[in-house]
Amino acid sequence: MVNFRLTIAYDGARYSGWQRQGNTGRTIQGRIEQALSEMAGHAVQIHGAGRTDAGVHALAQVAHVRLNTSRTPAEIQAYLTRYLPSDIAVTSCEAADERFHARLNACGKHYRYRIWNSEIPSVFERKYLFQYPAPLDDERMRQGAAHFIGTHDFRAFCANKRTKKSTVRTLHSIEILRLGSELRLELHGTGFLQHMVRILAGTLLETGAGTRSPDSLPAVLAGRDRAAAGITLPPQGLFLVSVDYAPAEATPLPADTALQAMTHGPAKPCFPASGP
Repeated sequence: MVNFRLTIAYDGARYSGWQRQGNTGRTIQGRIEQALSEMAGHAVQIHGAGRTDAGVHALAQVAHVRLNTSRTPAEIQAYLTRYLPSDIAVTSCEAADERFHARLNACGKHYRYRIWNSEIPSVFERKYLFQYPAPLDDERMRQGAAHFIGTHDFRAFCANKRTKKSTVRTLHSIEILRLGSELRLELHGTGFLQHMVRILAGTLLETGAGTRSPDSLPAVLAGRDRAAAGITLPPQGLFLVSVDYAPAEATPLPADTALQAMTHGPAKPCFPASGP
């Protein structure tokens, strides 16, 4: 059995998320496992760096899979390119160290949330943006985002109110970028809770809209009450941009011009995981 590392891009619009589910075949993991199982002639299970929800997209999800095959990584990638649907692409396939684990070895993730801040819809990208027609104050949003940087208990920004696991996470940076009518939130941290990025984005949107003060956000963090945080923005604006690994495990992103443009250039350095 050989351990392979896959980098995967997908449009999540018509899928029920990354994770395989017994009641539907419309998952990213399920589609890839089906193709690999048919190729290898045995049941295959892949392990992703994280789970994305229904409707969420990825530019560079990472997964590992053990296969009993004599095919080369290039042949495996070519097979998947042929048999996967056009909204899922394996952009790289490499032989990995037998100990490599896509989730356990990950030490950081980069997410992007895209807001179309205009009264006029973005016709051709409407499946990949959340439209908010009223004005947003970028600087208020930056002031609010500054309160989230560092290690905090983000329970107020977690959709799972009953979780018994630690809700402490570390955010290294939140960038608010204005690109014409588009507002991009770039979040980089050690890990994220269920719907955490979408709730953070909703809270900052309310801050930019003037319905919430930037200085009120430390109290929201301290209160650990989901009801005190902002709305959960819809999934179509959310992208998993990249996953960070220690230098010894890192491999370059595929030289894909469109992918590089959307990811804002080279991947950020990996930070040590100081969260849970």
